[in-house]
Amino acid sequence: MTAILEFFAEVATILGGLFYETDALALAYMFIPFVLFLELPLNLMIWLGVLRYYTRRIYAVPTQYPFTPRVTCVVTCYSEGDAVKGTVRSLMEQMYPGQIEIIAVVDGADQNPSTLRALREMMPEVEQYASRRLVVVPKTPRGGRVSSLNAGLAMARGEILLALDADTSFDNTMVTEVAGHFRDPNVIAVAGSLRVRNWRRNLLTRFQSLEYMITIHLAKVGLGELHGVNNISGAFGVFRTEMVRKIGGWTTGSAEDLDLTLRLKQYFGRYPGFRIVFEPRAIGHTDCPETWKGFLMQRLRWDGDLFYMYMRKHRSAFSVRQMGFWNVLLGVWYGMLFQMVMPVLIVMYTLWLVIAVAPAVVVATFTIIMGLYAVLTFLMYITALVFISERRSRDARLAWLIPIFPFFAMIMRIWSLVAIINEWWRHSNQESSMAPWWVLRKGKR
Repeated sequence: MTAILEFFAEVATILGGLFYETDALALAYMFIPFVLFLELPLNLMIWLGVLRYYTRRIYAVPTQYPFTPRVTCVVTCYSEGDAVKGTVRSLMEQMYPGQIEIIAVVDGADQNPSTLRALREMMPEVEQYASRRLVVVPKTPRGGRVSSLNAGLAMARGEILLALDADTSFDNTMVTEVAGHFRDPNVIAVAGSLRVRNWRRNLLTRFQSLEYMITIHLAKVGLGELHGVNNISGAFGVFRTEMVRKIGGWTTGSAEDLDLTLRLKQYFGRYPGFRIVFEPRAIGHTDCPETWKGFLMQRLRWDGDLFYMYMRKHRSAFSVRQMGFWNVLLGVWYGMLFQMVMPVLIVMYTLWLVIAVAPAVVVATFTIIMGLYAVLTFLMYITALVFISERRSRDARLAWLIPIFPFFAMIMRIWSLVAIINEWWRHSNQESSMAPWWVLRKGKR
């Protein structure tokens, strides 16, 4: 760590000529505790988990018996139009010998006739497949995504339930990859991996593609191997149907994915054998925001909902009796300290630096810190590319972003603090686009 900091201090001196190396290095050392106690141990845990995953895959004994239970895919639709056909087709064409039931719930059907029409046009095509079934549910009143998921849950006939977004498509081996985990009766849910479909659009979408590669494709592999999956994505989650019904389905209009994950984990204290696993070979493809306004509004909702779930709705659930020691530890460390406390520390450190230190030293200090984060990003990227990636040629095209990715991450950390303050001050979860305002207000009561 010291050698790396000294290297970037020398770089800063060579580049600027005006930087005060000693002061900058001392100030950079002040930032080390944030990295040493909050981020570096988490990264080491991820690396150990990835190593375990890689070696386990090499020496795994192939399964000898088939396992093809009936699968129900609940596809929540709102305003996708003809694009929903691609999602249905990607499910219809799965290389899975078992039965796949596709329940497409159109929320606010009267306001979305194009989506409803597109789904009905797909029905003759699906009927050509003996083991596929499409059910179109036009839900006239708009009740939000949770309402659509619960409507699909009530009609589901499969042992395994997939909760999917209508704007997400899937590799044709996805169902086979996730279904196999449910051979183990203790597996109650599987988190799938997401890739950015529109990654070529501009610099912002490329940044998000690299972020998904590191924070989803890599981090969840590492944490999943150590039984520490933090969240099951709302766009691509797989559950044991019986378990979802047992806990009452989905219950909130905002951040319903994290809410369900935390409610499932509240059974882990009583049933220590229960597991949520991550399957990196089950790939979904989704579009990310292409404009900075859309991106910032998305993260304002995501990070604000995180604060709402951890600090308000499920604050009392973090007990060893309910969640077990390991889940409490990871929830406090990763969910609270890393994702909520770290942005506060970074912003406070940055403000103090700008106010109290000469501009040249500020630039030199940030050169050192951003260089350190670039090294960590490079190590995470190489790990994902070598040990996990199933599309290496595509992922290799993101390598040139690594030197500037820390600046993008810095913007996200600052915006996380804005989102946390916005939720704390204004209860922004009640303004979510995932459901009408009257549904959100009633849910709060």
